[in-house]
Amino acid sequence: MGNSAEPGEMPGVNFYPLGDAAIVLEFGDHINRLTHGHIQAFTNYLDQHSFPGLVEYVPAFTTLTVYYDPWVVSRQGLLNPYTTVAALLEEMLLHVKTHPDKPTAKVIEIPVCYGGKYGPDLEYVASLHGLKPKEVIKLHTQTTYLVYMIGFAPGFPYLGGMVPEIATPRKEKPRARVPAGSVGIAGKQTGVYPIQSPGGWQLIGRTPLLLFNPHRERPSLLEAGDSIRFVSISEKQFEKKKEAAHGA
Repeated sequence: MGNSAEPGEMPGVNFYPLGDAAIVLEFGDHINRLTHGHIQAFTNYLDQHSFPGLVEYVPAFTTLTVYYDPWVVSRQGLLNPYTTVAALLEEMLLHVKTHPDKPTAKVIEIPVCYGGKYGPDLEYVASLHGLKPKEVIKLHTQTTYLVYMIGFAPGFPYLGGMVPEIATPRKEKPRARVPAGSVGIAGKQTGVYPIQSPGGWQLIGRTPLLLFNPHRERPSLLEAGDSIRFVSISEKQFEKKKEAAHGA
């Protein structure tokens, strides 16, 4: 199918198989809020209207991958599993196109203690752009960011919306251990490390919030479609919020 559409309308969606148990739906070829909105609208509908054999779906910047159980699907009709699932998804897309429903997004504030031991690369980011650290903080906190997708590590949000004035290349030599909650910049993106892991992003701060907790009903604090704002806090506030977040 083609991808032409009027502004705001859902374009044609391309389908292609991924192995023998998944279908990739391609909603566009550019990363933008409009394409993301179309993906969110469809995933919201899919949440409410599952089908026998659906295993899970994984949204990305411009695609949605739907995983299914071929054995279960094959018992639902005479066609092969891929054709059966593709036909079901086509019907769902048609409904979403003809009955648009704007998804309701959460707006989440993420407190961040910038600089010092929590953001060891803040000074570097500031000097690279001829700014003062407080100016970097102001630029970083003035934006409302969109969570395009979750990936890389459990609960890691890929965010859109960072101002280009503080875009900074990754570190030439990645750190072996980046503390959970670290807020960093890599190129034109900013993000938060939900768990301790290796990483090469420039660390400018840290949040006391637990972005990923396997013991919660919903382990990831954030999900695709959420909007977030970073809020600057002091070291004292950080420690207090950390105690509360960890149940101390």
